[in-house]
Amino acid sequence: MQERLHILKILKKVDRAIHKKDFIELRTLSNKFIHHASIHQDPDVISTAVIIYALSKMIEREDYKKERNWNYFYRDYCENIGDMVVALQNGDTERFREEVHENRKFIEKLSGNLKIFIGDVFRGARINKASRIYEHGISMESTAKILGITVWELAEYAGKTGIGDVNLGVTMTLKDRVKLAGEIFKK
Repeated sequence: MQERLHILKILKKVDRAIHKKDFIELRTLSNKFIHHASIHQDPDVISTAVIIYALSKMIEREDYKKERNWNYFYRDYCENIGDMVVALQNGDTERFREEVHENRKFIEKLSGNLKIFIGDVFRGARINKASRIYEHGISMESTAKILGITVWELAEYAGKTGIGDVNLGVTMTLKDRVKLAGEIFKK
């Protein structure tokens, strides 16, 4: 119940950001979904984060809007997000899941350059969101599997962004360890 309300709250903000065409806010909200998804590892919540991030990229780039059928695609895409909100407001988790899956079908219906462009945006969005989940401590293999990308793609992206640059070999100095041990045994 708490999870559904949290997702609903974020989706309502997404709906408002769409109408303002605020792609920066959409990215921020997508990351909030990822934080939530990292805890619960719900594939539909993860897919929603990808949907929102991809939308932010589409709003940001003007060149997609020149493609034939863009207006129809964008209208249906935004209505679908509104339908996700309604499903959650009604407590219909199954309908929410159906709407998430319906969103994926919009790309399949496209043709020509728009299908290629939007497909590339979604591929990049899945890789980006995978890196964010990995950043939250979920294994690279699990993350790649959940988002339908290869471990290689995730590793390459994470390497470019520096997400994996954590020096696990750094430890306390000998002096600090002795001091800590002394403090422990004093008690």
